[in-house]
Amino acid sequence: MLNDDQLLRYSRQILLPQLDVAGQEKICAGRVLIVGLGGLGAPVSMYLAAAGVGRLVLADGDTVDLHNLQRQIVHDTASIGQSKAESARTRILALNPEIRVEICGKFLDADTAGEAVSGVDLVVDCTDNFATRFAVNAACVAQGKPLVSGAAIRFEGQVAVFNHGADAPCYACLYPDASEVPETCSENGVLAPLVGVIGSVQAFEVLKILAGVGEPLSGRLLLLDGLAMRWRELRLPKDPLCRVCGKPV
Repeated sequence: MLNDDQLLRYSRQILLPQLDVAGQEKICAGRVLIVGLGGLGAPVSMYLAAAGVGRLVLADGDTVDLHNLQRQIVHDTASIGQSKAESARTRILALNPEIRVEICGKFLDADTAGEAVSGVDLVVDCTDNFATRFAVNAACVAQGKPLVSGAAIRFEGQVAVFNHGADAPCYACLYPDASEVPETCSENGVLAPLVGVIGSVQAFEVLKILAGVGEPLSGRLLLLDGLAMRWRELRLPKDPLCRVCGKPV
């Protein structure tokens, strides 16, 4: 049951008839793993904390560098040299001290992703490390956990929800060849607000899933062309021969 402070803090969400007190209570009971506290993980972590997600697990093995500050708004100049997970924890607890925040100060891989995924309700993929992306996806498939995935590069971004439902695709359905990984912003650049837009959409999808409202981006890939400011939606079916979620012959 929400206390008086929570009823006031989250009042603008509770006013939404689709959400109401029951939906907010589900959000407050939610457990979410955020993988990567960079450009995407910054807005995701801050919005989920502000919205009242009860337990956040922050996973990142990197430290804050000066070039991160152009877009990774959960960190500041005083954070340079600190663990990104620690820096983000400090910031989001200042925003909402009522929630529980745990840190995993390392990059997840095939050996560690399973344990990290096991203790949460869903996972948000905010990393540009594609070995981690594939490992986290495999762990989510194995444990039946939804995965909210985002990516941003140059002026373009994409968002999708994977593993949400019996017939839903997984990340490997989108990228069947793990050796052909997409480009990264460290090699090609990115305009700062783009990661805010994509990360905000990811946070929106997380809250919808936790509260059980709306229609998540399951089986759909949302693409943004930032230069033209146009969104496109592509259908993404489950691959029956997917090496991770399918039944290869």
